[in-house]
Amino acid sequence: MGMGAAGSAGPSAAVTLGVSLAVPEPYGSLLQQRRAGFGDAAAHGIPTHITLLPPTEVDAAARAGIEEHLARVALAGRAFPIRLSGTGTFRPLSPVVFVQVVEGGSACSWLQERVRAADGPLARELQFPYHPHVTVAHGIAEEAMDEAYAELADFEAEWTASGFALYEQGEDHVWRLQREFTFGGEASGEMPDVGAVACRTPGQRRVSSARPPATAH
Repeated sequence: MGMGAAGSAGPSAAVTLGVSLAVPEPYGSLLQQRRAGFGDAAAHGIPTHITLLPPTEVDAAARAGIEEHLARVALAGRAFPIRLSGTGTFRPLSPVVFVQVVEGGSACSWLQERVRAADGPLARELQFPYHPHVTVAHGIAEEAMDEAYAELADFEAEWTASGFALYEQGEDHVWRLQREFTFGGEASGEMPDVGAVACRTPGQRRVSSARPPATAH
């Protein structure tokens, strides 16, 4: 999710939503603490994540249809492995340092395309090409960005993604979990077309090409 500050919520009937894959514990808290330690004040309001849908303002009345749509997307999904390794940056085009998604990126792309399906309630264009990543510094001093890039260069993590989640941004700019959607198929590196879904409510440095992200952070 990265998901960052997305301006005011506007009319009371509007809400700002995001969809993301959570980075599980202990990695999620570790990276959130490191992000805060680098001086990124937004860190405590943004759970560590891989974005599938960037901050998107919708009519609150559309929530039920959005959740039904996300359930259908999850229905077609299978659990898949994710591996993070090393750091990358979108600088100088965008002031972001991130941990790289080196396995599972194609499945993330598959999911985010379906979340934003043209015939669905979350249809939208992205400002930049989708690039799955885990933000660890955004919009802070260059020296602190360099520190984040260097200190997490040997970071490694891996897990099996079993679903994704819907978040809502409050007026305090904090993102809060609204509902989790579990994939319907068996563990796989590919995404199938059928399955069943359950829902519930709440060392080697690698350098990425410098292209801006598709999301806020």
